[in-house]
Amino acid sequence: MSDLHNLSVKALASLLQTKEVSAVEVATRFLARMGGNPHNAFLDIDSEVTLAQARASDTKLADGTAGPLEGVPVAHKDVFVTRDFTTTAGSKILSGYRSPFDATVVQRLRTAGMVSLGKLNCDEFAMGSANENSAYGPVQNPWDSARVPGGSSGGSAAAVAAGLAPAATGTDTGGSIRQPASFCGITGIKPTYGRASRYGMIAYASSLDQAGPMARSAEDCALLLSAMCGADLDRDSTSLDMPTEDFAASLNNSLEGLRIGIPKEFFGEGLAADVRAAVDSALREYEKLGAKLVPISLPRTELSIPVYYIIAPAEASSNLSRFDGVKFGHRAKDYTDLVDMYKKTRAEGFGNEVKRRIMTGAYVLSHGYYDAYYLQAQKIRRMIADDFQNAFKECDVIAGPVAPSVAWKFGENANDPVADYLADIFTLPASLAGLPGMSVPAGFGAQGMPVGLQLIGNYFKEAQLLNAAHRLQQATDFHLQKPVGV
Repeated sequence: MSDLHNLSVKALASLLQTKEVSAVEVATRFLARMGGNPHNAFLDIDSEVTLAQARASDTKLADGTAGPLEGVPVAHKDVFVTRDFTTTAGSKILSGYRSPFDATVVQRLRTAGMVSLGKLNCDEFAMGSANENSAYGPVQNPWDSARVPGGSSGGSAAAVAAGLAPAATGTDTGGSIRQPASFCGITGIKPTYGRASRYGMIAYASSLDQAGPMARSAEDCALLLSAMCGADLDRDSTSLDMPTEDFAASLNNSLEGLRIGIPKEFFGEGLAADVRAAVDSALREYEKLGAKLVPISLPRTELSIPVYYIIAPAEASSNLSRFDGVKFGHRAKDYTDLVDMYKKTRAEGFGNEVKRRIMTGAYVLSHGYYDAYYLQAQKIRRMIADDFQNAFKECDVIAGPVAPSVAWKFGENANDPVADYLADIFTLPASLAGLPGMSVPAGFGAQGMPVGLQLIGNYFKEAQLLNAAHRLQQATDFHLQKPVGV
């Protein structure tokens, strides 16, 4: 079946369960497409490991012990540690590192039957909005190889958009699932903070990092999210003590009477006209489906940028202190003493953006600046969360753009890192509040590049978001559009 790579997760799972195709056939098809590593999306591929997992899935499919997603391929962002593939977090400092265990998210998807295709490229330690910060080269956007795929989960988004994998895992600290999903024309969801275990996910900012699925449709994301989430209290102190949920159960619910909040701050100066046109068109579709658009305000939206870029680097400066060349990872060859080894190892192993954020974080936590910067940022973070709760008194779901523009060309912001930071303005507020958010394909900009509609829900309302996204995708075909040659 030559079009296996264009089938959804649900369709592949159905074909596998009815034995119309084998897991080995499916895996072989995707491995063939991955040959030569198109778009530089993958950092580690091992066909023997993938085919061994596929053969094991075929055995379970034959003897009736198959999981719900048995034999369906998935690829993992390279910040999830894996036993069978190297894990680098896109950094030279972890070059060649192999973990003795799997991250909980990886383990749970394997328990559901999914077959791993390998590890996906990303911004170093998930720090970036363009996937230009990887130590192993940038990922190319499948819609235009001269443009960025978004970050930090750029490899994940590009792999799904290019038909190299039907689904992928990603992580979202300040928008790193939603923004690349938008730039590459796929669907991605960040659940409520704590829904998915962070065990085995290399930490960037521990109070913000969250895992989530990326796929072509909301329906596929719902299937993966159901398998990924669940309590992991013994291994992740931030894991929520909540039972697993079938996020696909309510996908077809009516949207009649759904109140969709439209924050005025998301539609002001700085939003590109082509992005606004696509988002407005998607909102009109919701009105046709019976939803009601409600004007709301999130008054501290602009403050989310300075707040995030104080809190996240502060946590990163602490989390990344473990990468010192002592127990694992890169170690400088020539040094005079332990302190010299630390300095040279970290200078050689970390890229410029990671160094920039470590130094920023160390600065805002230092004596004399903690109260002025970090403490104030935490106070405003709470106010941002309160703004959302006030908004949710008037609406059920919040909608707006994912990013102010479509994907930009490589190098456009090379000398201005703040320009990348500003591109996160619409995704950062939900991350700071710990709310679920997702990106849904909503059309194309004037340059033929995808535009994503962002949906934000209240805590634990992932099912409602996925329902809203699914009904939009039933009414439109933007999520079915593919780059040339896919």
